[in-house]
Amino acid sequence: MTKVAVLESGSGLPSGVHGAADPKFECLVRTFASLFPSPRFGGGALSVYVDGEPAVDVWTGWADRQGETPWAEDTGAMVFSCSKGVAATVLHRLADRGELSYDAPVADYWPEFGANDKADITVRDLLRHRAGLSHMKGVSKEELLDHRLMEERMAAAPADRHFGRAAYHAFTYGWLVSGLARAITGKGMRELFRTELAQPLNTDGLHLGRPSADAPTNAAQIMFPQSTRANPLIDHLAPRLAELPVAGGLGAMYVPGITSLIQGDTPFLDSEIPSVNAVVTARAVAKMYGALANEGRVGDTQLVSAPLARDLLGKTSLRPDLNLIVPMSFHLGYHGSPVPGLLRGFGHAGLGGTIGWADPVTKSSFAFVHNRLVTPILVDQILFVPLILPLRRAVGAAHERGFRPVPEFGAPYPVDRTASAGR
Repeated sequence: MTKVAVLESGSGLPSGVHGAADPKFECLVRTFASLFPSPRFGGGALSVYVDGEPAVDVWTGWADRQGETPWAEDTGAMVFSCSKGVAATVLHRLADRGELSYDAPVADYWPEFGANDKADITVRDLLRHRAGLSHMKGVSKEELLDHRLMEERMAAAPADRHFGRAAYHAFTYGWLVSGLARAITGKGMRELFRTELAQPLNTDGLHLGRPSADAPTNAAQIMFPQSTRANPLIDHLAPRLAELPVAGGLGAMYVPGITSLIQGDTPFLDSEIPSVNAVVTARAVAKMYGALANEGRVGDTQLVSAPLARDLLGKTSLRPDLNLIVPMSFHLGYHGSPVPGLLRGFGHAGLGGTIGWADPVTKSSFAFVHNRLVTPILVDQILFVPLILPLRRAVGAAHERGFRPVPEFGAPYPVDRTASAGR
């Protein structure tokens, strides 16, 4: 019996799954497909790179709430905090060119940031969530969507008592890194996602906020309950609790009416919030992390230098994050495995269990993106976990016996169209 070179739709892939995968990853692909059993669970995509080459690129399910629009090769997902790793990689590109130093004060590049005794906070502090600026402090829904206003607020705000200790900056991380990048380059982070990452990686699948109408990448609708019914008790207590100095994670994440921003046409996408609202394809994120896992190189592209790539892996820490209550081992914009031994390497996960990850030991990466937010939040957060064991086994087999790279799917970077800059 002739062995299949690669698994494809109608030839080895599970029913309803499109794309291609090396046969060693068959168990992984079947596990992935099982996460989207019906239209009410939406859809998603999975991509794996090994030694800088694509070994898996598959997608399945539905991109809309009605179950009428299939997930396609250029469907993107809003990946919540997985966005943070993409934004960090933009800064690493600047650092690689000597435009910033991790141990320099942020105020050296962004003078306004030095206000209220913040002159000594370094770039490394920002990237490690140690700036003491995680608290939202009563930000309204309308203010949340005004990224220039929020950058100015970050520059003017005083650091709180958590300065110097890891306290997850759920939203504010985005405005901190975008304000820094804007001060250095004069460009918004929406434009930098395109010019610093999408263009050199030759992919359309990396956007901050809603892709333009003529972009090949289309944002999937988020499978989140559409009810607008209020909960009087939560509406009364949550804002008051969030403003307390001891609010922790609630103070870093809560904004009144925030769930409405992921309903309907997803108003969240009409701003630049590099901590939460990237719209990406799995292959684009896996390709980016594929470079970081492989001495900075993926295919023919040297995204960052080998020395910089080697320094992106931080040390494992068991000290709990002050806002998340679990150890995150934040280092240069990425985190380690919150559960020791579950994942090796670094990357960033997001709400719902979206994730982009690099493992420099095996020179492999993977990304899992989807629009499924319909189950209890704890289940959502661990949605990627069933993929880990079959992924680990398949990558090991690929190193032992080799693998066949899959074809390149998805739209390339549009060379005939300039990236649209944010205001």
